[in-house]
Amino acid sequence: MSQQINQQSNQIRLTNVSLVRLKKGKKRFEIACYKNKVLEWRSGIETDLDEVLQIPNVFLNVSKGQTAPAAELAKAFGKDRPVADIILEILARGELQVGERERAAQLDRVHHEVLAIVAAKLVDPRTKRVYTTGMIEKALGMLSAQAHQPQQQQPPPPPRSSSSPEADKNAASASAGPDAPPAPADEPDARPRPKEHSWTGVVATKSAKSQALDAMRALIAHQPIPVARARMRLRVTCATGVLKQAVRAPKGGDGEPKAASGTVKDRILSYVEQVEAQDVLGSEWEVVGFVEPGAFKGLSDFLANETKGQGRVEVLDMTVTHED
Repeated sequence: MSQQINQQSNQIRLTNVSLVRLKKGKKRFEIACYKNKVLEWRSGIETDLDEVLQIPNVFLNVSKGQTAPAAELAKAFGKDRPVADIILEILARGELQVGERERAAQLDRVHHEVLAIVAAKLVDPRTKRVYTTGMIEKALGMLSAQAHQPQQQQPPPPPRSSSSPEADKNAASASAGPDAPPAPADEPDARPRPKEHSWTGVVATKSAKSQALDAMRALIAHQPIPVARARMRLRVTCATGVLKQAVRAPKGGDGEPKAASGTVKDRILSYVEQVEAQDVLGSEWEVVGFVEPGAFKGLSDFLANETKGQGRVEVLDMTVTHED
């Protein structure tokens, strides 16, 4: 950090700063802060304002060293308002400006964090082994390249004849013969298609966790490499007196079991993709096995609704993988 004070022009020049800008009325006001300190202040980690501000002044333009006149501050923030209060408002509500180098470093951090999350939660479905972050990065790069390719333009439809739609239909029926099936009703040219998961790359404005979830959805939907969510390992316990009770068929949805009806035990086992062990211990039945992550909520809700507190589920491993 370096600073230079020029008494003759009353200008203050600062370098190596992070700016926080707030537009108030028709003017934009700025404060000069130390790098990485603004976010710490806003999160409560840093409480000493002197560690955040390079200089306790409000500027119209920090890069040019133009401090804000008192008249401009009074017009925008209110008469007789202390400069310290104005600085706190700008610090709390203003937009943080970072340099190109800091922006690139932040994007790089988010990028690596996304790759680490995805690599920890996806496996090769054939071997159950995890992929390296390099393989995940390459697969996401393939999806990003596809997403940025220009879509091929469809050829224009043939010109319509000047005859009426009824005449066109009658002519088509006559040419097809008496035994031909009736012509279908008019359909729109562009039918709605289901929205597909796409991946265009990491951005610095969203959290790594949410972007990792988007990346996993895109990889699973498009399969540039064979991927599947790593399974969870659970322990389910239930009172033996409840196991044989009949249950109603589910309504369906994400994580619902394949079996549509049966006993409580049947429904519990239908959530389990692979049973590792099951046993009866006194008055309780216990099963340990592997489930898809999407089935966990459905299983938990089922136990809560159908066993009346006599069944419970415990997560033993969030993600089960095989590593070399």
